[in-house]
Amino acid sequence: MSTRGGKRENAGRPRGQGQFGEPTVAIRIPESQTAVIKEFLIAYKRKKTDAAGIDSNVDDFFIPAVGTRSIRLPLFSSKVAAGIPSPADDYVEKRLDIGEFLIDHAASTFFVTIKGESMIDVGLLPGDKVVVDRSRTPGIGDIVLAVVDREFTIKIFDRHGNGRPRLLPANSSGTYLPIEITEGMQFEIFGIVTGSFRRFK
Repeated sequence: MSTRGGKRENAGRPRGQGQFGEPTVAIRIPESQTAVIKEFLIAYKRKKTDAAGIDSNVDDFFIPAVGTRSIRLPLFSSKVAAGIPSPADDYVEKRLDIGEFLIDHAASTFFVTIKGESMIDVGLLPGDKVVVDRSRTPGIGDIVLAVVDREFTIKIFDRHGNGRPRLLPANSSGTYLPIEITEGMQFEIFGIVTGSFRRFK
């Protein structure tokens, strides 16, 4: 009997010894999502490293599911103060695809869960999912997902008069302070928040 070929017992890297410290599996993904998933894994690895002094109001990361068919639901043109609009076709302005409405660039977009209350004044509440687009260039006043000293945070992007960046909370209680970016700090704008959504039930 030949002893050549086939899997050798205990061959290969021991389970859990990779860069994430846990077993891995092989998966097939759409080619267009390769860059996003790689960036997501980098984000996941960074998130596992805690940093002190930064308001990390970011929880889970999600990659948008790439479906083969869109889901278009009725968008009613009538606006009512209470109750629901009539389902009659006369009131349907058009069909709205939720994915198309939320996502401009699928290959560079992912979702993040909000935790904490530092951004409630702009309508971002704990548990909300925010849409983050990596392809956009940040501008003053944009809501951004930033990495500060290896900690993720969602804040409003701003600059001092001297051009140095800072990140502003949106909570009028005064509980949360601006994050001043100084020399020696690791700082990166990881993406621009372009939208959000939540479920009530």
